[in-house]
Amino acid sequence: MLKLGTKPKLNFIVDALLEGKVVQKPLADLLKGQATVVSVYMRNNTSACDKQTKELEKNQQVIGKHGFKLIAVSRDPITSHSKYAQKHGYDFTLVADPEDQFSKAMDAIVEKSMYGKKYLGPARAAYLFDVQGKLLGIISKVDAAKHGEQILQAIRALK
Repeated sequence: MLKLGTKPKLNFIVDALLEGKVVQKPLADLLKGQATVVSVYMRNNTSACDKQTKELEKNQQVIGKHGFKLIAVSRDPITSHSKYAQKHGYDFTLVADPEDQFSKAMDAIVEKSMYGKKYLGPARAAYLFDVQGKLLGIISKVDAAKHGEQILQAIRALK
């Protein structure tokens, strides 16, 4: 993982669901204008990931009162994100990152295991950025069921 205070290179183009519309733009542009929490999860419509994104939605207003916006990143295609957001009523930004570009930029590709097979994939983590895109904090082990509180604790620790 990157060191706090660094500004990761996030100029790669992503598909994002932003305010209900699909856009293509550099991920760095999505961070501009407001402090941002970027939460990485694996897949839409899976148990732990659904808990994680529901925690984002449940705590979005309080996180916003602290001056942060939310972006959730997964490998899912943008068409899946559109359906997922509509199904759950999410209005935070969802980013399609099938090549794990964000996690690679954050040096957060880890070894995982499923059904006895080992593979590399993005760490389930969250990152706090300032308005210039500098890394302020890292939640390296997301607890899906308590993710909102983890984010709020990380934000409070910055003050």
